Amino acid sequence: MRNIRRLTVLGAAVLTALLAACSAPSQDPSTATDVQPVPTVTASGALAPTPAPGAGAATFGSGCSSLPGGDDPGSLGTMRLQPVAGAVGTNPQLSMLNQAISKANLTATLNAAPGLTVFAPSNAAFDKLPANQLTTLLNNPTQLAALLRYHVSGTRASADELRAQGTVPELAGGSVRVSVTGTGAGTSMTVADASGTTARVVCGNITTQNATVFLIDTVLQPQG
Repeated sequence: MRNIRRLTVLGAAVLTALLAACSAPSQDPSTATDVQPVPTVTASGALAPTPAPGAGAATFGSGCSSLPGGDDPGSLGTMRLQPVAGAVGTNPQLSMLNQAISKANLTATLNAAPGLTVFAPSNAAFDKLPANQLTTLLNNPTQLAALLRYHVSGTRASADELRAQGTVPELAGGSVRVSVTGTGAGTSMTVADASGTTARVVCGNITTQNATVFLIDTVLQPQG
């Protein structure tokens, strides 16, 4: 009889342990600290770049709707997969800027930079320049490079981040003043150069592989 009681107690203990093991919560793989994000794969099979600071914010501006759509060259979807000079080269609204970057020998420099903010004059912006001034610039790579570098900041930032900064230093030296109002699709943004000339952002927060691009309607001019 005593042996039977011992076996009964032992069996109850084993059963309790089994039930506790079965009821213990299993770890959710999605909450594990060593789980890494799954990279996005493009249609061509290449890995899409990981978003950097200043990347991925919603685009805004009346000019965004006139950009190519879908997977067409120069669309928002294709530009984000390319370094900035390559992305500019595919966009029909930036063909003059693409020509200027090439003549100023800045293609490799811009593409290799780790993170940039680019105020990109559209074709309409270059059309505002006197014809003789544009011709002179295109024939003077050094002067042209200085002008283009005044449109580039060495850190990557979205419109909201630029709003907080207010003033943005440029690679050529000097700075531009940024004014941002509204939020989301209703954001409005202007950029003022050293002489006080103001350019309107017609499409902002365009993401490329290594830069955030803002299409502007006026070419900025460094002082002096």
